[in-house]
Amino acid sequence: MSERAHLTSLSFASAFKETVLNNNYSKKLFSKDFFAGVSVGIIAIPLSMALAVAVDAPPQYGLYTGIIAGIIIALTGGSRFSISGPTAAFVVILQPVVYKYGLGGLLVATLMAGLILIAMALARLGRFIEYIPAPVTLGFTAGIAIVIATLQVKDFFGLPVGDLPPSFLAKAQILISHFHAMHWPTLLVGAITLAVLILWPRLRTAIPGHLPAVVIGVLASLLLARFGFDVDTIGSRFTFLFPDGSVGQGIPPFLPSFKLPWLWETPSGEALWSFDTLRALVPVAFSIAMLGAIESLLCAVILDGMSGHRHSANGELLGQGLGNIVAPFFGGFAATAALARSAANYRAGAQSPMAAVIHSIVLLLAVLILARWLSYLPMATMAALLLIVAWNMSEARKVVELLKKAPKQDVMLLLVCLFLTVLVDMVVAISVGVVLASLVFMQQIAEMTRITDVTGQRKITGNAQIPEGWRLIKINGPLFFAAADRVFSKLKDMGAGQRGLVLYMDAVPLLDAGGLNAFLRFVEDAKTLGFELVIADLQFQPLRTLARAGVEPIEQQLRFTPTMTEAIELIATGNKPQ
Repeated sequence: MSERAHLTSLSFASAFKETVLNNNYSKKLFSKDFFAGVSVGIIAIPLSMALAVAVDAPPQYGLYTGIIAGIIIALTGGSRFSISGPTAAFVVILQPVVYKYGLGGLLVATLMAGLILIAMALARLGRFIEYIPAPVTLGFTAGIAIVIATLQVKDFFGLPVGDLPPSFLAKAQILISHFHAMHWPTLLVGAITLAVLILWPRLRTAIPGHLPAVVIGVLASLLLARFGFDVDTIGSRFTFLFPDGSVGQGIPPFLPSFKLPWLWETPSGEALWSFDTLRALVPVAFSIAMLGAIESLLCAVILDGMSGHRHSANGELLGQGLGNIVAPFFGGFAATAALARSAANYRAGAQSPMAAVIHSIVLLLAVLILARWLSYLPMATMAALLLIVAWNMSEARKVVELLKKAPKQDVMLLLVCLFLTVLVDMVVAISVGVVLASLVFMQQIAEMTRITDVTGQRKITGNAQIPEGWRLIKINGPLFFAAADRVFSKLKDMGAGQRGLVLYMDAVPLLDAGGLNAFLRFVEDAKTLGFELVIADLQFQPLRTLARAGVEPIEQQLRFTPTMTEAIELIATGNKPQ
């Protein structure tokens, strides 16, 4: 794949075709994929459940997401090592949707987001991931981490609080007001789990810390229950219906059934297929699509750096779109590539998307075989898992480094995106961040466009004698809308009282519509003030812009020369250029 083709081309199932469907894929490579897939699948079981709970959905729907979307995206996407499923980044968007529209609203929004992702792939928008500045990315990911951590306070401390409202400030107020009623056995289980998660990596074992942390958390809750201190678990909080209508505890030990997403009930009884509801879900769907695109492509870029392979950006968007379209019909909600799981997949020896498929099969077997045992998972243990996820997602070290060493503009961008993500909305944060970054960039580029009086510089004029009343002005930098008015305003002042100005424009690479308008006004101002203009050494783009605008020489007012030497000869002799 060429240097830029991975960002601009679109290929269906490119990663799967390049690895599994070629002649080099062998049993040895499959065995590596199998080991990696099983390893990541074990990590994904509690995380998928915890992320579903974080958005106020029953835990099995997180597993369904990892199963359905995980397989489809792996087989149709453009990244070899990405593991897709529910991710923490979506929590800040999805929880308010479930609060207002129920799980059905979340599934419909996911379906709409999948369609948007496919449209983005067909429009070849994968390359635009390059245009999101690091301060914006760090700002909104740190903001999301704060929101995720806040949502875990209730279960980690065992606070007697119901559903939390969407507003961050309202959440914080409710949690603080109930803090006096924390449940110490729940806090103990959460603290033990958190301690294992923090300390386990120091042992440098091949076993990921999630597994021992979950097992120890379950054992701690069972021990406390034996002494009469019950701790809230998956089984005690969630119920489901068997096909015969009887009620079960925890998660159902059978496959998800097919159901049209818009036929789910909403808390208010409002129809999901109504125009008003769909219109209200469009911004949510756009948010899901944007965040899914950003996270999946950032994940793919990082994996490229680790592996030395190239992903197909638009192919990955296509796969993500297909996964998010199909998953809602089986209870799966918004999915994207998960960086932590994807990195673990590569480090475990993955060779192809088959590892991601095997990871999804592990989740499927967990539903069918381990459902009874998964009901013993304490809610505090799940909260501890997500606190670690939030901490890793925050990239606190990078944030602190940026705050210490980056320019003030970048610090401002990061803080604005962080606070907007926490207090308002993630899409607002990204939109404002990108707009502010663009404005700062334009300001910096505009300031680079400068004018210099080179009348007395022998390097440019040689031994030629510049006539009295003429000044030679060199322009360096693009003459676009943000710089042109300032530049031509200064030139107007420099030309006042002179016979004429020679504008040396060999270092002007760009003249846009705004620059053209400013130039034409400057020509009129020069005529009014009575000085002549000679434009020397135009580059191709500014010359083409002037030609398309029909700008022509004006006798004794505006003339053009191909070189600075000819311009000097012209003003010295007063003749037209040959």
